[in-house]
Amino acid sequence: MKLAGIDEAGRGPVLGPMVIAAVVVDEKNVPKLEELGVRDSKKLTPKRRERLFDEIIRLLDDYVIVELWPEQIDSREGTLNEFEVDNFVKALNSLKVKPDVVYIDAADVKEARFGDEIGKRLDFKAEIIAEHKADDKFVPVSAASILAKVTRDRAIERLKEEYGEIGSGYPSDPRTRKFLEEYYRQHGDFPPIVRRSWKTLRKIEEKLSAEKKKRGQLTLGEFLRKG
Repeated sequence: MKLAGIDEAGRGPVLGPMVIAAVVVDEKNVPKLEELGVRDSKKLTPKRRERLFDEIIRLLDDYVIVELWPEQIDSREGTLNEFEVDNFVKALNSLKVKPDVVYIDAADVKEARFGDEIGKRLDFKAEIIAEHKADDKFVPVSAASILAKVTRDRAIERLKEEYGEIGSGYPSDPRTRKFLEEYYRQHGDFPPIVRRSWKTLRKIEEKLSAEKKKRGQLTLGEFLRKG
């Protein structure tokens, strides 16, 4: 029996790609993935994930990795969940080896709804199991989560070579916020690697605009005092 797992990395960051990985593995190879130490990518160090990447691929029957960059994310027509469903479907339909069972890490609060939306649009018949924290419960999803995370990490490293320290790309990361603020101060705009539909950017714009106003008033005050 062929088992598929699908997961994403980088759904929440304000910059860089969202990466979706779909894998197909024969059930007889699942214990081998377990022996390698394949589990939820968030529970592994970046070095460990990087080392596992090629070892996982060697045990797979097929896999697909899709990188979705900010421009694609920003130009989506529906919600982020709908965008994710669309691209999960594209990834699964582009697999050459069709699985009998598909394990999905569900993004929707209603797991079954997320699974149903994907299942009815697949061009092959398979049992669909969509659950929250599937990357922690099902080895094929853990394998997919590692491929997605490593691909995103590599993309972030390439962006660092071009832009310097950008942090992890998450809005909560002080290094990322610092990079965005400094870039905006210098260029009067954000770099093309950001997701412009994220509220984080509006907050930064408002903060810098308020700072600019404040500086302008102070300068005027100093000018009057001098007068």
